[in-house]
Order: sequence, then structure tokens, then C-alpha cells
Amino acid sequence: MVLWLLIALPALAGGCLLVSGRRSDKAAAPLAIAAAAAMLGLAIATAVLRPSVEVGALEGIPAALAVDGLAAAAVLTVAAVFLAVVVFASADIGAGEARARFFGLMLLFVAAMLITVTSTGIFVLLASWEVMGAISYALIGYWWPDASKVRSATLAFITTRSADLGMYLAAGAALAGGAGGLRLAELAGMQGPWRDVALAGLALAALGKSAQLPFSFWLSHAMVGPSPVSALLHSATMVAAGGYLLLRIEPGLAATIWLGQVVAWVGALTALLLGAVAFAQRDLKQLLAASTCSQVGFIVLAAGVGSVSGGAAQFVAHAAVKSLLFLVAGAWLAALGTRDLAELRGVGRRYRVPGITFTIGALALGGIPLLSIWAAKDQILGAALQRSGPLYAVGLAAAVVSAAYAAKALAVVWGNPDQSSIDGQTAAGTVDGRRRRSVPVSGLLPLPVLAAAAVLLGVEALPSVGGWWEELLGQRVSPSPEPWELLLSGVLALAALAAVWWLQARRLATGDVDRTGSKADRVDATDGGAVLTGPGLLQNWLGLERAATVVITGPVMAFAVALARFDDRVLARGVGAAGALTLRSAHHINAVIEDGLTGSVGRISGAVRAMGRSARRPQTGLVHQYYAQAIVVLIVFAALFIVLR
Repeated sequence: MVLWLLIALPALAGGCLLVSGRRSDKAAAPLAIAAAAAMLGLAIATAVLRPSVEVGALEGIPAALAVDGLAAAAVLTVAAVFLAVVVFASADIGAGEARARFFGLMLLFVAAMLITVTSTGIFVLLASWEVMGAISYALIGYWWPDASKVRSATLAFITTRSADLGMYLAAGAALAGGAGGLRLAELAGMQGPWRDVALAGLALAALGKSAQLPFSFWLSHAMVGPSPVSALLHSATMVAAGGYLLLRIEPGLAATIWLGQVVAWVGALTALLLGAVAFAQRDLKQLLAASTCSQVGFIVLAAGVGSVSGGAAQFVAHAAVKSLLFLVAGAWLAALGTRDLAELRGVGRRYRVPGITFTIGALALGGIPLLSIWAAKDQILGAALQRSGPLYAVGLAAAVVSAAYAAKALAVVWGNPDQSSIDGQTAAGTVDGRRRRSVPVSGLLPLPVLAAAAVLLGVEALPSVGGWWEELLGQRVSPSPEPWELLLSGVLALAALAAVWWLQARRLATGDVDRTGSKADRVDATDGGAVLTGPGLLQNWLGLERAATVVITGPVMAFAVALARFDDRVLARGVGAAGALTLRSAHHINAVIEDGLTGSVGRISGAVRAMGRSARRPQTGLVHQYYAQAIVVLIVFAALFIVLR
């Protein structure tokens, strides 16, 4: 019952808000906060009770949900982050917005995520996966009157949907391979190539949802949505869902051998390359978006090397850190009307609570020792070292890059303010099509809580501390990293942080800082493209979108145009010619055959009518004539009998 309530509560509340429309705008935020608070209580209950439910769906395929250790960690994380985001959104989404639509979509979105993390089979997983993708499109394109934002939402939706085809492939392969009821736990035990096909399909869908290489570019376009959407999307829901799914099917990845290696390398390379992309960005939300790809890459790496506990710890730690950073970025965006790093110089000095909490989150994101992501990341790197030295080296380099982009952001927000930037911010009147304004104090309440979580999880995520993580997950956690591994990663992170901070501070002091005010260099934050178009490959997200256009979109469109021309010029003309030939044949048949048949039928019918008239003549109604006719007939038959005999 508690599991049904956990899912039904946000689904029903969100549905009611969407149905009621603008009439419920005033009540939308309080209702969403109340639902989120109740969800957190129910999530705690499900983590303790570990319920499971199963109902019949299709013949031999049940609709089943269950909460095990991994799902318990995910459910608690999703519910806690959602409450923080909703509290912030209640202040950030102003009274003039369609609040009922916004909070209704958010509630349905989190309900779909809760189903995703508790589903035990592909049947239910596929349904929630689709719902989550569809609602993400509506949330990213929330300001739909701006056509550019809708285009960005469409690009994000189509990119993830392309990868989602893998889940349909997985469902078909699982049925063909005999996975009973499409249960995820039974995929590893399948025999033959169907097992590899099913697991590869799920991995493809997961990599697309989590914006891993080569799908990463869609996350850049997702930045056009409201800040609370970015905070929820990047931290504990859709983007993290792909990494979670890979952790869920880790036994299958290990069984296929090759697929686990592929997933591990994709995660490691994404962590490194998208970390470099994050470092190159000059837009705060773009930096955070690229860092999401990088940090989720560590979860993917964990699934590939079999470190489920490390991946789960990274899932939880990253959710707390990234939701904090995006909410702070949203507060600054609402107050200053910019997310350009060159215009955010010294913003931490002007807004102390967001500045301090952002610092804690950025240090955790950079893997600084004793903070949350440091502890989780080293569990993953330790498991990677046991599998492959090169894989560990790439992962360690990605961890160092994480410290570099965190230091870059911190150096900017704590640097000396640029008076010209302040004057420009003062003159700016709107942001994202809305009047610029400060976020109320109520909207800042979640920031210290999330910052505390980013600190405390660094201690609690270590399996050696009380064994609580092992107890929560219900399984043996990965071996703790060696002391030298912890020391090496910590020293490198601190060194990278200090070096980049010093270099960036010098650039700021000398005025040698990149500016993105030129329209030739960027697309404005209010522009739906929201993708920097500067000269650097890293600033343009490795050119992934351009590559997809050249390699996939361009050829497909060219083929579609060729087919359309073939249809217009060949098929249409052929059909027209065939139609004309048919008409001429019909006229010929009508003139030659039909007229002849009509005459023959007329002659036959005339003969039949004549015979009918002849047959009616003997029928006079006089009995003696009938007798005479009968005698004549008998005489004729007798004569024939005598002759023939």
C-alpha cells in the first residue's frame, strides 16, 4: 500500500493541477510542496519496509514494482531533491506564470521517475521511461510562446527518443530469448545472442537518457527551461535515470563481458571529455550541464566495472550537489538577469548565502577530500583500477578536470566585481522573457540543507563508517579504495583546484577574461539555442550536434528529399500513366467487347421471348385440346420408339 501511495500521490496531484488549469495557479505551489513533503515521508517508509507489488498486465507479463536496496537509495534521493526543488520553484516561478501547469508537470515527472527506479521489468519500465521523456519535452519548452525554446525542447526530445528505440529492441529480444515476464533480473540468465541484444538495447537507451557520448549535446539545449527544471532534470531524475538503469542491469553487463567494457569506456571518456567541455564554457548553466554529463559518466563507469555501491553513492551525492548548484544559478539568474560568467564576477560577495552554498557544492563537485563526491568517486576508481589500468587513468584524469572546472566557477563568483557588468545588469529588464527580480528568502531555504548534504554524504558514503551503506543497499559493497588511491585523488584535486583558481584570479585581475557579449560569439540566454558558438571545439560541445547533423540528420533528410522527388516525378507519373492506360483499355473494351456482348445478349433474349410466346400458344384452357395434344405427343414418342428400336 505504501508503494502505491508513493506513486499515486504525485500522479493524482499533478493530474488534478493540469486538468484544473489556470484556476489552480494560486494553490499549485502549496499543493506541490505538501505533496512533496508527504512523498518524502512515504519514501522513508518504503526504504524501511521494502514493499513490492505485482498485478497482471499482459499474458505472462506482470506489471511489477519493488523496493530493494538500490531502489531505496534512489527513492529517498528523488523525494528529498524534489522537495528542495519545489520549495525553490514556489518562489522562482512567479505569480504571472502558468503555475498549475508547471507544478502539475513536475509532479507527473517525478511520479514517472519513481516508477522507473522501482520497476522490476521492461514492461513497466518502458511505460514510465516514455512518460518521463514526454514530460521533459513539456518542461524544457515550458515557455512555449518562444519558438526557439520549443525547437530546443524538440531537439532534446528527438535525441533521447532515438536512443530509446533500444528499449523496444530490448523488449523484443527479451521475449524472443525467453526472459520470463520481461523481468530485468532474468536478463543475465538468458542464453544465446538474445541476451546480448536485450542488454545492449537497454544500455543504448540508458546512455541516451543520461546524455553520454555521443548523445551529450541534447543536454545543452535543455538549459532553456526554467531553473527548477534544470535542477531536477540534472540531479535526481531523467539524466540520472540512465545511470541508475545501468546499475540495475549490472549483472547482465558482467555476463556479456564485452558490453560491460564498452559501457565502462563510454562512461570514462564522457567523464573526461565533457569535463573538458565544462571547463571551456563561458555560461554558468552550460558549465553545469556539461559537468552533469561528466559526473553521470562516473555512474556509468561504475556499472561497467561492477561497482554498484560506488555508482549508487555517486548517484546520491551528485543529486545533492547538482541540485544545489543549479538552484543557486537560478537564484542569480533571477536576480541579475545573466548567466554569463564574465558578468557574474563577484556575485558570491553580493549574495552571501547563495555564494557560500555554491562554494560548498562546487568543492564537492570538484572531488575535494571529505566531501560527498570524493568518497563516491574513489570507490568507482578503485573498482576501475582492478579491471584496467588505462581505464583508471582516464577516470582519474576526469576527476582532476572536475576540480579544474569547479575552480574556474569559484574564481569567477568570488572575484572582484566588474563595475561595467554591474551597470549592465542594472540596465537589463528581463530574463527568459520575464521581469527580472530577486528570489524571495523562502526560495533560498533549500540551499543550506543541500549544502549540508553535500558535506555529510562525504563521510557517510564510506562503507567503513558504521556499515550503514551496506545495510541500506542490502549487498556487499565494493572494496574500499586503498589509502594511496584516496590520497592521490585528493592531492590531485586540491592541486588542480589551487592552480586553476590562481590562474583564473590572475586573468580576472588583469582584465584578461573571455566575454560573451558579442552576438557572433554566442546565443543569448534568452535565445532558445542556448548553445555557445565560439571558435573552440570544446565550447561547442565537441561539435557533437554538428556531427549528428552531418552524419545522421543530413543524410536522412537528403534520402527523404530524394524519396519525395522519386514519389513526385516517378511514382506519380507512373501512376498517372497507368491510370490513362486503364481508361483507354476501358474505352476499348466498352467499344468492342461490351457492344458485342450487348448485341448477343439482346439476340438471346429475343429468342427466349419468341420461345416463350410459342410455348404459351398451346395453353388454351380447353381440356379436349389438351387431350388431343397428349395423343399427338404419345404418337410421336411411339413412332420414335419403333424407329429407334
